[in-house]
Amino acid sequence: MTKVIGLTGGIASGKSTVSGMLAQVGFPIIDADLVAHRLQQPGQPGFERLVDQFGRGILAQNGELDRARLGQLAFGNSDIRKQLNQLMQPLIRETIMEQVAGFKRSRVPVVILDAPLLFEQHYDDDCDLTVVVTVDYPTQVQRLQKRNGYDRKTAQERIAAQMPLAQKKAQADLVIDNNGDYHQLQKQVAQLVQRLHSI
Repeated sequence: MTKVIGLTGGIASGKSTVSGMLAQVGFPIIDADLVAHRLQQPGQPGFERLVDQFGRGILAQNGELDRARLGQLAFGNSDIRKQLNQLMQPLIRETIMEQVAGFKRSRVPVVILDAPLLFEQHYDDDCDLTVVVTVDYPTQVQRLQKRNGYDRKTAQERIAAQMPLAQKKAQADLVIDNNGDYHQLQKQVAQLVQRLHSI
């Protein structure tokens, strides 16, 4: 029986780093962001839906989706964010569930569902275990500024547009604290790997 492990976190919390570590030791990853990116390529259904809803102003000069421009719209406006989720989430969910079904047919023991909106979109209902990567707020702001080149205010706005990490932490089965260094994170992931091998 395939176990589905939901992995989530906030922006700049280190979730992608943890996902990469799990992939390195052989766990298959279903990456919800990657699914979304593929669905938003020209000729794909998500691309068509977005252009129909928001117009050609969301496209780059090469005709592809300008993700930065769309992100700017969405982060600054909860109504647009809601529309975006209503357009894209059914397609993303369908694709993810198809991938999960494929792993189950192949009898893969454990698959990781890496999803930033794990709780918001209720993917946790389809998971056997949920893991959240957390970081304290000042560190999260600092890492986001460094990673994306944002000023402090923009970083804070991006974080505020998401479900609070404290809320995700309260809902998760397991918490990885990423306030320390890379070595400390590796130790926690190693403990998680041991647990995943035993379920």
